Amino acid sequence: MSFNMNRINPNQTQVFFHDGRFETLTNEELNEFLLHMGLSEVDNDQNLLE
Repeated sequence: MSFNMNRINPNQTQVFFHDGRFETLTNEELNEFLLHMGLSEVDNDQNLLE
């Protein structure tokens, strides 16, 4: 699954999936999402591929 991330404020990040979906996540939700995807930390605005 591939996605892009965009920090929209200090406490929220939007995750855009390449199938057109997107979610706005808090920092805690983002950490949980990244752990679920097998990632620990990434730079914001980085293109990611699983």
